[in-house]
Amino acid sequence: MDEYLEYILDKLKDNIDLNHRQVLCNKGIIHMFYIDNLCNGKLISDTIIAPFIRKENIEADIDFIKKDVIYSSSVGEIKSKDEALIHILSGDVVILFDFICDVIYCEAKGFSKRSITTPITEAVIKGPREGFNEAIVDNISLIRRKIKNPDLKIESLYVGEKSNTIVMIAYLKDVAPETLVKHIKETINNTEIDFVLDVNYIEESIKAKGTFFDTVGYTEKPDIAASKIFEGRVVILVDGSPFALTVPYFFFENFQMADDYYLNKYYTNATRLIRLVAFCLAVLLPGFYIAINSYHFALIPLVFIFRLASSRADVPFPLVLEVFIMAFFFQLLREAGIRLPQPIGQAMSIVGALILGDAAVGSGLASQSTVIVVALSAISSFLIPKLYSGLYLWIFIVTILSSLLGLMGFFASFFMLIAHIASLDSCGYPYFMPFGTSNDFKYKDLFMRKDLKNISKNILYKDDKK
Repeated sequence: MDEYLEYILDKLKDNIDLNHRQVLCNKGIIHMFYIDNLCNGKLISDTIIAPFIRKENIEADIDFIKKDVIYSSSVGEIKSKDEALIHILSGDVVILFDFICDVIYCEAKGFSKRSITTPITEAVIKGPREGFNEAIVDNISLIRRKIKNPDLKIESLYVGEKSNTIVMIAYLKDVAPETLVKHIKETINNTEIDFVLDVNYIEESIKAKGTFFDTVGYTEKPDIAASKIFEGRVVILVDGSPFALTVPYFFFENFQMADDYYLNKYYTNATRLIRLVAFCLAVLLPGFYIAINSYHFALIPLVFIFRLASSRADVPFPLVLEVFIMAFFFQLLREAGIRLPQPIGQAMSIVGALILGDAAVGSGLASQSTVIVVALSAISSFLIPKLYSGLYLWIFIVTILSSLLGLMGFFASFFMLIAHIASLDSCGYPYFMPFGTSNDFKYKDLFMRKDLKNISKNILYKDDKK
């Protein structure tokens, strides 16, 4: 026990919030270590310290102490000095005895945390409103409430050589493919990193490399996480982050929103079609506009040609540069609206867009048609926020190739986009799934949402990787 005492005191010296409580009993001294800011002091006093003081005859037997003395709801044994440190720094009480060689810990967490609130990034019209917070124990409890199934397995891993952050994976046994679970565990265990502060530290080691598209899903809502688990996916939670990762993740999930399964089926199908159209407008509209105006103006109706020519008569820049200038201005407005406080940001974005568009046309910096095209492309990208980072690059590629080769470059860039998406994988599964896979029932929840009783049977079978 002297080795444990010296090791803990040496590693945690100069920490003002470290408590070293000593209790004298009939057998000798009992040492208790815990961090003030991470533990509930009243709980420690009532369930750990008081029982030791009141017990007149304590036996030198660890099982006796765990069963007859300590009142704590969770008690376990510690096998190494490093494990003892991790428990202390995680909000547990580590107990050492002068008269017993065993070391135990008792759970007594009581740190401050954010309450469970409505997630900002996934607002819904109808459906559950609760969202994850930064405490991983709360997030696990929210998932447990949704899935009352003994096959739900939740395993913990420690990641980060310096932070020792708890990472938990949740899945349904015999539903989630064993190869997928094994792959996730090995990838997380092999992540060589000093510290982990958010799920993105884990995401970067799992997702496909060399692409702007997210091949790992994320959510703040426990109902979405639970639905992915029912489908055979694996959910990854990181202590300190309100987001959960879901793997594998497929391209068409970007068009499925949180309340699609709580609203009227026909309304949901209509809005999904709108999102698909918005995706095409966001990526292809600027390039198509440049290709038609620069190389194939014969395809434009005659009356409209004169309007376009007159609107661009005073613009001194080439059409492609004009589009890029306006796209850059809209990007500035978007970033400013995100970074500013919410009430100011919304007002600034709306007023700024109106003033900027009108001023750009009035000053001859851009034509009215270009402002409309760029604004429509930017607004369309807002309908599919999870695809925004991927769209940002491909809008640039489509625009450049269309300006150089006309419609030939436009179609070539479109085929390049499809080929790029089809070449990606998510944890070994095709990112373009269910296209090219052996199961066809997943089409019931692709472009159109079918009845819930049918799509609830969508399970990620092992042969889906083929």
